Amino acid sequence: MTPQSRRGGSVRDGESRSGTGPDPRPTRRGVLIGVSLAGLGGALAGCSTAAVPYDADEAGVAPNAPAQAAGPGSGAMSSSGPMPSPAGTPGTGRMSSSPAPSRTARAKKKAKVAGTVLGQASDIPVGGGAIYTAAKVVVTQPSPGQYKAFSAVCTHVGCTMNKVANGTIDCPCHGSEFKITNGAVVTGPAPSPLPRKKIKIVNGQVLLL
Repeated sequence: MTPQSRRGGSVRDGESRSGTGPDPRPTRRGVLIGVSLAGLGGALAGCSTAAVPYDADEAGVAPNAPAQAAGPGSGAMSSSGPMPSPAGTPGTGRMSSSPAPSRTARAKKKAKVAGTVLGQASDIPVGGGAIYTAAKVVVTQPSPGQYKAFSAVCTHVGCTMNKVANGTIDCPCHGSEFKITNGAVVTGPAPSPLPRKKIKIVNGQVLLL
């Protein structure tokens, strides 16, 4: 009798066809069982063992549960450290700006007044005056700290004044004289007083405005 016909002519699983012992090759049933066990183990490893409320959503969070703080693996960015500066170095996160100008600098800027500098105020004697022929202006100081300015052109025929003395502004052409206080005519033939001019004393200088 051949081995294939022994016991009804069939060979049982796990037995070699020679009949001498178990077949070392895996059977189809063993392979299927091994694959099933491996899949079950992976599913169990991926499941969480934490208790889940009965009304939790798909993420396992109850509707009224407090929000949990982000953990190390949550992907949230930390805001405790300083923000990097534009140059790549740590900074405060604020943009730097230049300091505002001081009050002294603003005051000096406001004190600057546009005008033509005639000369030093110290050059004008008290009770007298100074004639600035280029600007055709005469500046007088009737009393200390009180400055007056007039046109240096005589109202008679247009001659330029050449002297301030004895409280008057004198014309060399025909002898007209004008007061240093208001430019009024003291001695003719000038028919009208000298026109006034606007000046200002700034930093000890006489400015024609």
